[in-house]
Order: sequence, then structure tokens, then C-alpha cells
Amino acid sequence: MASPGPHSAPGAEPPQPGLLGTPLSAFDTANDATAVISGTGTVIGWTQSAQGLLGYRAAEVVGRYAAFLLAMPEDPVRVAGIAERCRAGAGWTGAAEVRRRDGRRIEVDLRISASFELDGREAFLVSARGRRAEWAVGQSVLDAFLTSSPIGIAVMDPQLCYVWVNDTLERIGGVSREQRLGRRMSDVLPGLEADTIETLMRRVLDTGVPVIDYEYQGWSWADPHRQRAYSTSFFPLTDSDGAVRGICYMVTDVTDRWRAQQRLALVNDAGASIGSTLDVMRTAQELADFAVPRFADLVFVDLLEPVARPEEPERWPGDPGHAPPGFSAAQFSGRGALRTSGALAPRMRRVAMSSVREGVPEAVRRIGDLVEFVPPPYDARFLFEGEPVLFPVLESLSRLMAVEQPERAERIREFGLHSLIAVPMRARDTVLGLTTFMRSVNLVPFEPDDVLPARELVARAAMSVDNARRYTREHAAALTLQRSLLPHTLPGGMAVDVASSYLPADAKDGVGGDWFDVIPLSGARVALVVGDVVGHGISAAATMGRLRTAVHTLADMDLPPDELLAHLDDLVLRLSDEEPEGAAGGTTVLGATCLYAIYDPVTRRCTMARAGHPPPAVVSPDGRVSFPELPPGPPLGLGGMPFETAETDLPEGSLIALYTNGLIEGRDRDPELGMSRLGAALAQCGLPLDVLCESVVEQLLPVPQPDDVALLLARTHELSADHVVSWEVPSDPAAVAGVRSRTARLLRNWGLEDMEMTTELIVSELVTNAVRHATGPIRLRLLRQSVLICEVSDTSSTSPRLRHARTTDEGGRGLFLVAQLTRRWGTRYTPEGKVIWTEQEIPPTGH
Repeated sequence: MASPGPHSAPGAEPPQPGLLGTPLSAFDTANDATAVISGTGTVIGWTQSAQGLLGYRAAEVVGRYAAFLLAMPEDPVRVAGIAERCRAGAGWTGAAEVRRRDGRRIEVDLRISASFELDGREAFLVSARGRRAEWAVGQSVLDAFLTSSPIGIAVMDPQLCYVWVNDTLERIGGVSREQRLGRRMSDVLPGLEADTIETLMRRVLDTGVPVIDYEYQGWSWADPHRQRAYSTSFFPLTDSDGAVRGICYMVTDVTDRWRAQQRLALVNDAGASIGSTLDVMRTAQELADFAVPRFADLVFVDLLEPVARPEEPERWPGDPGHAPPGFSAAQFSGRGALRTSGALAPRMRRVAMSSVREGVPEAVRRIGDLVEFVPPPYDARFLFEGEPVLFPVLESLSRLMAVEQPERAERIREFGLHSLIAVPMRARDTVLGLTTFMRSVNLVPFEPDDVLPARELVARAAMSVDNARRYTREHAAALTLQRSLLPHTLPGGMAVDVASSYLPADAKDGVGGDWFDVIPLSGARVALVVGDVVGHGISAAATMGRLRTAVHTLADMDLPPDELLAHLDDLVLRLSDEEPEGAAGGTTVLGATCLYAIYDPVTRRCTMARAGHPPPAVVSPDGRVSFPELPPGPPLGLGGMPFETAETDLPEGSLIALYTNGLIEGRDRDPELGMSRLGAALAQCGLPLDVLCESVVEQLLPVPQPDDVALLLARTHELSADHVVSWEVPSDPAAVAGVRSRTARLLRNWGLEDMEMTTELIVSELVTNAVRHATGPIRLRLLRQSVLICEVSDTSSTSPRLRHARTTDEGGRGLFLVAQLTRRWGTRYTPEGKVIWTEQEIPPTGH
């Protein structure tokens, strides 16, 4: 019989008492009368079915010679011949006439088993069935049951030694009848753990309660390398007094069912173990680690290069005109078979491997290496349209590989790799690569039933790899787009020193729409901007770019913060109306937030407005942290509500911090607590601005990071009085000459003699225009910082217009000359009127 192996694992607990237990119940059926006869002809066992057939109770029969049950005395010579036949192990089948207790005679078919030893005595098992029209079929079923049924049966004596074994048990266990009879299971199967089964049989002997359907795994001597599963039941054999005289056990081979359950469990467990991240390499490694050693001893996962490196530009080696992200069968059709030695053979890269041996010594190629495309069919079409390939025995394949790939063939021989399954990785009609399963330590070769779970494992992994590939490409594209839209330099000029930090969201949610900016304005002022677009991915990054461009355009118009946000709000409304119904872009535009601040280094005043954005943090030179009371304003796109400005004075050396909500909304999602943590982090003294920026982000960054984080720090400077000069100009054309002279003297004092002629001309033109076309008072202001700034203000709201004068015109060339002599010029409006300003580059020798 099959026996428990070194790794036995019980399949079920013994059943509860009370299921069976009648005398000789293991052999008692509804139609067969069964009795046990001793070698001397005495009845020593009687069943309920025997009582039902003949009418005798066990107490009336047990202990008496069985001959009294026959209707006619049997020939002693014939009886002796039958006994010898049964002692020889052949058994006997025939017909006889027996007498019932009521005296009626009936004809029965008899079946006498081969003799066996029971409780130290010779015994025979006798079965009888009344002869009716259908009895011939019943007798054949009984014969099959006792000899060649799929159920193995054995009888054990009280010492748990074999006394009778049927042919089926002998066959499935791989141990002959002669080796079993008279010996215990632990003697017959040395070295194997038979203790568990013998413990169960002793329990049945002691309690008389049978054990039904006890499952375990073990090995058969007929196939010592392949684990099998068995279901065993143990029944007590009792005499008329109810004493247990032995054990009958029945064994059924349930290996097919067990293996099917194992394969189903393998596939189900794969869903929880493979594809836990959106990373191509890690997903491939999860497949390899999961399959070893549960399914294979060695696993390789090789992906096509565009799949293994989805963040890089896609290339198709040898075919510059065709660069697919993977390859579909439709794309490949008509291109002809690709030879492995040809230029068009797809190159793969090893991305994952796992082995029962540490370090995967069987591998010729390591992770990251290019892998020659030589799958078992030796045809590139195998990847595109082939089915999984099974090599139960690798001997023939290794001989073929010895010619083209001798190193691989040598590894196969060295490590005893003997069986292989190769499965193409495809998902959504896209070819991704190849997964190879091999066995070596497990001596059981792959079989056709193993192809289906291999296909299912690879299919699940392929879907996850394709998801990771698509995500990685979109994430990389969005990140590239967003970084290209963010400022590469932050021109703070002499007004502020700036430092910034931007960290995109983690791989779970992808890139977002956070942005920040530093925009130089006229009059040495600077605009500080930070914003956040709702959502993630390319759509959010693209929307961020549109809003950032709009802010730049509106800032060039020198609008105050509240008016700029109002125009930006109108733009968001228009963008949302332009989006197709149901498109994701509309939900990304609406609800964006923004904070816009203008710092003037001359007045040291900062004017701010916000649209649904967190307020800035201000750190005074003495280290005190505050969050200015700034009217909140609605998020962009809601419309109908005004934005308001607030002003605050910033002493020289003050620090202002603009940030997005990803920095303050940590794991607890409490903005108030986050702002408190931000204030404590900003209060660190003595750190350089860029070091402080990194330190703040490091302290506040939540893990995992659910949203983008942007932080902009600006340390303010004051433009000192010796860098700013302002004069009142009378509304008289004669005053222009005096202004030019004062300007020349100032430039000589600043060491800018090389700029005298140009600046005098610019001042003359701007002041003359103000005197002619505006109303007083008129003021001229000169500022020296990284550039030389000239400003002329008046009370008129009329903006000058650049004209191209004809050759015959006597005037109209002033602003044209100004535009040619300056780096840039423009107009900004104030509550009192307007300011015409220009900027000139200062020559290096002028510093």
C-alpha cells in the first residue's frame, strides 16, 4: 500500500465517534451476507447482512460449525479441496444451497477469500448472496471489489500486522503481498514515517470508532520521486461480543484531485503575490520568486528591451523605421520569419531570475544582460503567436544547444536541469518577453497538466508588467513635461535670494500639477508664485504649464495680485468650458489654487493675494515665525467671488516661504498641525538658504508621499538709498536740460560714465513725453541694481504707443529710440496714474 513519506501532511482530522462500528462492518453491505470462518470450520464472525439473509442472530451462530447452515451435507473431499485452494491464496467462487432459520432453503452464490491469520488463527472471509435474476451482475461487482477495485483494502490483526491484502493495494503501494503479510507497516516501509497511520489504527482498536477519509501525502515505491495523495479509512473488525479483533483499512489514490487543488491554489496565490507595485523589474522578480520552489527550481524572466526600459526612447534593433513598445501579432504579420541570427531578431534583456540554489549559478546571463533570442522553437514567431512549449526531458534539447550555445548546454548538464516549460509573455495583444521554468532538484518532470498553471502565472504577471510599463512611460513623460515647464533658474535679482525644492508624488499616484516661479518685474520688484493643479499625470502637468504661462503673461502687464488672480480665474473658467464633456482635463483645471506675491525692495513691502491656497510663512530676522492674515479667496474656476490683497512690511533679511498643501498635509491630513511643523522647521537659524530648504522638506515630507511637494524660500533684501534716486520734475519743457545734467552727474558718481549718453537720451525722451502729453506732478526715479532702471511717473492713465515714423515726419521717433537703446521697457499703472520704465544692461566694467 501507499505509505506516508518523510514530508507527510495529513489531509483531514479523524471523524467524530458514532459513524460506524457494527461487527465486521467493513465487509457488511446491504446485499451480501458476510461471515468469518476459522480453519476448523467454526463460525467466528457474523454480520447483520448474514442475519438478514439466513435469520440467525450472531449469538446463535458464532462458535458453531458452519456445516449446519448447509441444506445438504457437503462431500468432505470437495470441502478439503476448496480449503487447500484458499490456503494457496486463490480463493473460491461457487453456488450452494443453505437452510434459513425458518427451515426454508435458498440457493446462494458463495465467495470464499484466500486464507489469512486473524488473532493467531487461520480464517476465511465468506460472502453469500441469494441467487436472483440480477445476481450475476452483483457477483461480478463483488469480485472486483475484493480483488481489482480501485480501492486498496487490507486487514490488520490487533498487533497491526498485515493478515490480508488485496491486489489493488499491492499495486498502488509498490510493495508485494509476500513482503507485507505478518509484518507491520513500519517494518515493511523502513525509513518512512508510518507512525501517524499506526497511531490512528491504535485509536480505532482502543475505541472501536472508525476513522473516515484521512488524507495525507507520501510516496509510492512504484514511483519514489513523485509525491502522491491518498485518502484512507480505518474500520474495526469485531466479534459477536463486540470485541475488536482487527482493523480493516481502505486506501484510495486521490493524487489527481490533490494536484488539481494544488495548481488552483498556486494560481490563486499568485494574484496576491505578483503585481504589488507599478515597477516592471520588481513585478518580473515577484513572478520568479513566487514560482520557486513551488512550481519550478529555476525561473528566468526576459523582456524585450522597450519593455524592460519603458522610460527610454523605444528602439527596434536592426530596424530603425519600426519602434513598437512591445510587438503585436498584427504588427508582425507579413514581415517574414525572423531568424535568431538575423539582424531583425528581437533582443531581450534579463530582468529577473530565481533558483533553489543561492546566487542562481545555473544562469549564463545575469540581470541586466542582453539575452540572445533563442527560445526552444528557434523561431521569433514563437513570441508573437506561439503557445507554451513543454520539454519533459531536456536531453534532446541540450544536444541541439551544444552546437549553438555550448555554455548553456554545459550548465544544463552540470546542474541536472532536466525539464522545461517556456511561456511567451503577452498582454493586450502586445508581446512583452519570455518566461522559462526549469526543474533540477525536483526530479519529477513537467507534464502536460503543468502547462496550464504556467500559462496562468505568466498571464497574470504579463498583465501587471504591461500595467507597470504603461504607467512608467506615462509617469516619465509627465515628469519630463512638468520639469520642462518648471523654471530652471530663479532670477531674484538684488531683491531676494531664493531656494526651491520640488518632489513629485510617489509611484502610487504619479506626477501632479504643482508649480512655483520667480518673475522679475519692473522697478526692481519681484513676483513670487506658487500653485497647485488638482489631479495627477500628464493632464495635470499640461494644465500647470498653461496656468504658469498665463501668470507670466499677466505679470508682464504689471497687474496687482488681486487683479492677476481675477484674470487667471476667468482663464480657468474658459479652459473648463473648452474641455469635452466627461474629459479628465476639465476636472483638473477647476479647483486649482495659487498664491501670488509682489515684493518691492525699495519700500520693503510685500503685497499678496491667494486663490484657495495655504497662506505663506514669514520668518523675521529675529527668528519669529508668523502666517500673515491673508484673505483666503476661492480656488480658481469657481467665479463670482472677488480676490483681496494684503500688504506686509518685510525687514531686511526676512524669510518668506511659499508652499503647496502636499508639504503640510502629512499622514494625519491635518493642515493646522502641518503649518505648526513647518514653522518649527523654518525657525532653524544659521543655515544657508538651500540647506534650509532641503531640511524643511526632509522633516515634513510624509511617507509614503501621496501628493506633489513644492517649496519656495525667498530671503529679502532692501535696495539701499545710495542705489535709488528720485526727483520731482516741473511740467516745463525747459526743465528737461536740468534733468539731463543731474542724471549725468549721478551716473558719474555710480561709476557708470559709459552709460551717460544713452541714459541722458532715454531720460530726455521720457520726461519730454510726460511734459507734453501728461499732467503733473512728474517724477523721475533711477535705480541701480543688476540693471539700470529709469522710471518716469505722471498722473495720466494714457499709455504711450510705439510708432514707426515716416521719413518726412518731424517727430514720433522717441519711443522707437528708447526701445532700441534699452533691454526692455514698458508701462505699469498705479492708483495715481502710470509709470513708464526702462531697463539697461550695465557693462561689466561699470560694477
